[in-house]
Formats: sequence, structure tokens, C-alpha cells
Amino acid sequence: MKVNGKSASLALIIGHMAGMIDIAALPVWVGTMISGYRMNPTQAGAVATLFLGGVVLSSVLLSPLFHKMPGRWMPAAGFLGASLCFLAMTGMTSFGPLAVTHLIAGFCNGFAISFVHGTMARTWNPHRIFALGSLALGIFAVFFLGGAPAVIAQHGGPVLFVILGVVMAAGAVVTAAFFPAVTQPEDVMTEGVMAERTRFNRCVWLAILGIMCMALVQAMIFSFAERIGTDAGFTLPKVQFALAFSGTISILPSILASILEKRLPPIRVAIGGAFLQGVFAVILSQALDYPLYVAAMVVFPFIMIFTHTFVFGYLARIEPTGRANAATPAMIMTGSATGPLLGGVLVQSSGYGALGLAAVAIGLIAIAGFTASWRAA
Repeated sequence: MKVNGKSASLALIIGHMAGMIDIAALPVWVGTMISGYRMNPTQAGAVATLFLGGVVLSSVLLSPLFHKMPGRWMPAAGFLGASLCFLAMTGMTSFGPLAVTHLIAGFCNGFAISFVHGTMARTWNPHRIFALGSLALGIFAVFFLGGAPAVIAQHGGPVLFVILGVVMAAGAVVTAAFFPAVTQPEDVMTEGVMAERTRFNRCVWLAILGIMCMALVQAMIFSFAERIGTDAGFTLPKVQFALAFSGTISILPSILASILEKRLPPIRVAIGGAFLQGVFAVILSQALDYPLYVAAMVVFPFIMIFTHTFVFGYLARIEPTGRANAATPAMIMTGSATGPLLGGVLVQSSGYGALGLAAVAIGLIAIAGFTASWRAA
């Protein structure tokens, strides 16, 4: 099956959507753990962190071997395992079993998405295929953020896990049917070239540091976006509207990133994205009035999706074996895994204002990393 064929592209796009589902689901996920399962903010953040930690562990173990492994059936197996874990969670109520099952589900999901992203990096245009995957995720987010909170409020917390399980099952079916088998080109697989590329160079690591910091800020802030609005006194319909509007607008950044691929230098986009993310993190964490809350909810995920698309294409260019982008789950979810837990600790100890201050500090590290990568490239 050709990696640039239409069916293979469909498998990569759907695989990205299923594997990155936490980006859309985190605010509802953490909120459901608090409201539906009576967990405190730290416990709710820890459950999400364990799922993301499983993704990171799996990606770290598998991505260095991406160029050596035939990945045809790997995504389907991973998505199937994650689906079974989520469906099993519908019968659980206590923190311990949910925590363990979240970790296993995350490991299975990381197994799948690592091969999806590594294969994306081997296509003729990694930037565009990643943008299309982000578009699919944005469309899913519209329906999820617009409908899931109301359905969960009416029927109970387990409905969240039914939805996640069904999405993972869909990912398993599509990737089993259409996922391509990819081999590295001869110039990449020769012994001499592979010896030179055993380790990532400095500019690759610095770009990875930058995107990890942005992922940390994204997860830390957005995990508590629903609770910030509720605790600020906004009614449930208003908070749900903000979430739905955020999901609707999240369709646009991937389209815009695809259009502007040849017009904007990727590292400048990354530096600007890290700066704007810090600004809107402060606005969202304060939630001084409803219009500002809605604006921040809309812009915040837009920045991450738009910026990450450019960074994905940049990494595919400077590290052509696909290993760096196969580690996308690790670099994104290492930040994301610690984000909900760190956010929960900060909220519980110092209130929501501490989230904004932490976001600014982490954003400065991201800007430094992207700037240094630009100079080293």
C-alpha cells in the first residue's frame, strides 16, 4: 500500500485524530473526574497524567526503533488495546483501578500514534498530512466539546469512556484496513548514513524542548478551562458554549497552516506561538469577565495546533528518518502528562492565578529553545 495513496492518507488522518484525542478531551476529561467521580483536582489531574504518561513511555521505547520496524499492523493493535481499556473503565468507580487502566490505555495509544506520526514524516509532504490530521481532530472536537458535556451530565461519567472507546475502535478498524507499510529509502538506510544519524543533532533537541514546553502549558491550562469558567460564576450553558466555540474554531488553524506553509518560516512561527500562548494563558487563568474567557478559550488551542504543524514539518526536514516525528507523542505528552497534575497542585495550593504565572515562565523556556534551534540549524 503506497504511503502517499488516498487510502493510506485516510488511515494516517484518522489515526492522528484518534491518537491525539486527549487534546480535545482534556477539559471534559478532568472535569468529569471531578464532577462525576468526586475526585479532588490533584486526583483528577493524576488520572489524566497517567494516561499521558503511558503514551510517553510507549513512544520513548518505540520511536528510536521506528526505522527498523515494519509498522503495518502496529497502529491497529494499539488502538484496539486502548479501546478495550476505555470500555473496561465504564464499570469502575474508584481511583486505583481507574488510574491503572488509564496507564495501560495510554501505553497502547502511544504504541499506535508513534507509528502514525513516524509514517506521516515519510510522506511527500509531512506538513500537509499533519495539517489534515489536525483538521480531522478539530472537526471531532466540534462535536465532542459541543455535545459530550451535556450527555455526560445527563447520563453520568462512564459515558465519557464509552465515547473514547468507540473513537479508539474506529481508529483500529481504519488503520487495520488501510495503514501502509513503509520502508526507508536507500540513501537513509545505508550503514554510513544511519551511523551519522544515530543521535539527533542539537537543533532537533532544541526544537523538541520548545514544543514540549508548549504542550505542558497547553495541558496545564486547558485541563482546567472548564473548571475555571464554572468557578468564576459562569453558568453551565455559557461554559459549554465556550467549549463548543473553541472546538469549532480549532478547525481553522490546520487549514491556515497548510495555506501558509511556504510563506512563513517555521521557527519564527514557533517563537511567536510560544509568546502568544503565554499571553492567553494569563487571560484564561484570570477569567475576569465572560467575553475575555470565551476569547481565550477560542485562541488558546488555535495557537498550539497552528504552531505544532509548522514544527512537525520543520522536524521532518532536519531529521529525515522519521524517528523525531515518531517521538511526537513523547514530546507532546511529556509536557501534557505533567500538565494536569502540575495544574491540579497549583490550583489546590495557590488558585487559578498561579497557572498563568507558571505558563509565562515555561513559555520563556520554549522561546529560548526555538531560538537556539534556529541559530543551530
